[in-house]
Amino acid sequence: MTAKRWLAGTLRAPRLMLPIALIALAAVGSGAATAGGPEAATTMTPNGEPAAASGGAPASGTPAATPAVADHGEVAEPDGYREDHYRTPVPRTLKGARVITTVEAEALYAEGKAVFIDVYPRAPKPPNLPAGTLWRDPPHTTIKGARWLPNVGYGLLPPDDQAYFAASLETLTGGDKAKAIVFFCLRDCWMSWNAGKRAMSLGYGNVIWFPDGTDGWQEAGNDVDNVKPDAK
Repeated sequence: MTAKRWLAGTLRAPRLMLPIALIALAAVGSGAATAGGPEAATTMTPNGEPAAASGGAPASGTPAATPAVADHGEVAEPDGYREDHYRTPVPRTLKGARVITTVEAEALYAEGKAVFIDVYPRAPKPPNLPAGTLWRDPPHTTIKGARWLPNVGYGLLPPDDQAYFAASLETLTGGDKAKAIVFFCLRDCWMSWNAGKRAMSLGYGNVIWFPDGTDGWQEAGNDVDNVKPDAK
């Protein structure tokens, strides 16, 4: 081989290695690990919805950050529940409910009379993980002292999730249908809108929707905590 051909080959080599390196990094970041290694991780879709995880199960995680201030124009309230594309611009209103800003949420929190309920979805364990794979629920960060009722903000609820939602509200309000309930998720998340609407359908008359949710709460420098969901 001539020196000229050898030099050309060495210059081309890094270009071949770069895609291989990127593929290797992607494999490491996928999170599926055998016993003794890292726990299986979850992923999110580009728009922040829970992504399919090893077989189509919705996954929980932290979606990409959204701007602190966003003007999407007017988004009309649907007649029923939102059933898809949950991480998209939301209406400014929820008919029959009170809509609050972060400052108003802070005031309600300080009073200590309202129940704060986070409805961010939880990832079920994927059904087809390789043998020996460890699975641990991803940590979920929410407003300190809030209760987490996952998966109750989907547009269509299975009977067991509907029963879980109704029973949880009964417990958290002490059966008082006039007690203030603050529903939230993340900014631009229809699940909290759905949950508020669903609570009103169950007869709760003091429903409050906090559309900026955990994003707005953290941006204001308020306390958050890692929590586990309320038991079914």
